[in-house]
Amino acid sequence: MLEIDSLEDIAALRESVDVECKLAQGRDGKGALPKEFWPTYSAFANTQGGDIFLGVRERSGGRFELAGVADPQKVLDDLWTGLNNSQKVSINLLRDRWVRTLEIDGKSVVHIHVPAATRQQKPVYLRGNPLTGTYRRFNSTDHLLGEEQVRRMLAEQVEDSRDNEILPGFGLDDLDVESFNQYRQLYANLQPDHPWNQHDAQAFLYQIGGWRRDRETGRSGLTRAGLLMFGQQVAIIEAFPNYMLDYQERPEPKAELRWVDRLTLDGSWSGNVFDFYRRVIRKLTADLKVPFALEGDQRQDDTLVHKALREALVNTLVHADYTGRASILVVKRPDMFGFRNPGLMRVPADQAMAGGHSDCRNRLLQNMFRYVGLGENAGSGLPKIFQGWSSQHWRKPVLREAHSPSDQTLLELHMLSLVPESVLAELRGSLGESVFADLSDKERLILVTAVIEKAVNHRRMMSILDIHPRDLSQLLSGLVEKGLMLRNGAGQGTVYFLPDAHLEDIFTELEMAEGDAGVSTGPFKANSEPLDTSSGPLEASSGPLETSSGPLEASSGPWEALQELARPIAEKGKAPKAQVEEVILALCCRCPLRLDELTRLLNRSAESLRKHYLQPMVRARRLKLLYPTKPNHPQQAYITEESVHDQ
Repeated sequence: MLEIDSLEDIAALRESVDVECKLAQGRDGKGALPKEFWPTYSAFANTQGGDIFLGVRERSGGRFELAGVADPQKVLDDLWTGLNNSQKVSINLLRDRWVRTLEIDGKSVVHIHVPAATRQQKPVYLRGNPLTGTYRRFNSTDHLLGEEQVRRMLAEQVEDSRDNEILPGFGLDDLDVESFNQYRQLYANLQPDHPWNQHDAQAFLYQIGGWRRDRETGRSGLTRAGLLMFGQQVAIIEAFPNYMLDYQERPEPKAELRWVDRLTLDGSWSGNVFDFYRRVIRKLTADLKVPFALEGDQRQDDTLVHKALREALVNTLVHADYTGRASILVVKRPDMFGFRNPGLMRVPADQAMAGGHSDCRNRLLQNMFRYVGLGENAGSGLPKIFQGWSSQHWRKPVLREAHSPSDQTLLELHMLSLVPESVLAELRGSLGESVFADLSDKERLILVTAVIEKAVNHRRMMSILDIHPRDLSQLLSGLVEKGLMLRNGAGQGTVYFLPDAHLEDIFTELEMAEGDAGVSTGPFKANSEPLDTSSGPLEASSGPLETSSGPLEASSGPWEALQELARPIAEKGKAPKAQVEEVILALCCRCPLRLDELTRLLNRSAESLRKHYLQPMVRARRLKLLYPTKPNHPQQAYITEESVHDQ
């Protein structure tokens, strides 16, 4: 809960992913609960929670000043009345202690803290209809979610486990016999005297959760878990159209869609989850440069790092939302391992890292792995991963969520020490010895982390530095004032990065490919349809000509002006490169423009524009990205310095 108690605190406020300020004056000037309050309430509840301040006026430049609420009691009465009206909002999440009236400089401000809803409470929606009244917070705006996203939230709400449903029409013939037999052999080796070893295939599947009988209807059959774990690729994709598994070994420590080894759904193997685990875990641990341990005089090759990688891979597979649009992606690089699964976390990240609480999306899959000695179901998986990395004095793992182009959870395991000498030498060279010498140890650690991880935020640095949150904020602001770092966003959404950073991570290219119509990541494309941004999150601030009802053409006057500006290039089959670049700069100076908009304006192919003009111009700092910290943002656009200043 954000605390403010002075004019300085109000002046420092910025609307962000977890902060919203509203004037709340009412028609008579005495104060009223604004109607815009309710979409923000829904959005905060469905995201990570946040704080709403009523009685604060926004000025130019995004800064705020105290306005006050003349009759705060009237606002509070409207608030509690609305919260307890099911036709207004689906649930009241607030408690008395989270709603306060603050007195600042003789004026009243109403502070409302909205907690994040639990999985069982989501979606929090308005007007009695979840399909038309569910919002989520993106940056500093509230966005109405599309029907597909809401239905996924509803499924998460009512289904404690997503993999126990019986699949009608699927049977033993849809299983890959070799995978299933290898699992049974592994089980028998681990528990040779267990009575389940005497069962036939169907009875064994029934015991481990792969086959189920509905006692109410009498219907029996293969469960989702059984098909995912042991099924044949074609059958799995019939049941899960977005199903995609992908492993990539990349040769260099940089974000580049190039690999020396890849395992994906190409028809050369079964394509099921168990087979993917067996093949990938061998690749992950091959040539792992970790000193072996001794137990007595016996070498122990199964180190804490090996256990951490097994746990990370199992976690990725059992927590995945197999109806989601993102693929399961595992990346191995010389400097790190990366894991991505579709679907957001079911428990807050800090709670998951602390351990002791488990809310697995696919509990039957989790049990199947546990029966053969893989994975945990007591909430100890992430602590085990963190313990393995700590044993080597490597950087603390990065666990985060992303909402675009679809909901996903990302885990990055960097195999780098906290302060590598090579990075320190790089900083000395780029900053100069005198500037580097003037930095404190904590400032150096922040910069080192930014070099390694491309961007940092307040929460990430709090996990590394033993420092008071306010002191950390001052350190970060100081580095920005010195010109050593740049800042983007506000509140919990603020990220800090070096001026020359290329803000992309190991998952960026594949995320972009999945959201780009016509780009396939393999024979079976994880996202078989183009990203439908009309039903997903759209940035309200994506450009002065952007409207909520459609693309840039919705404003015909400005679009026609841009067409006139682009005409000299659009009407030519070929044009000098310098002339094309000047027209691009002139267009992007007017307003932020997306790649598809520039393609239509200039009558050029998207690939040609991106490769020969836009990317080189961004690298040369002639153009900028509208969302520099999110290269794969669904509303990404190109801007110039002048267009940034005009916004």
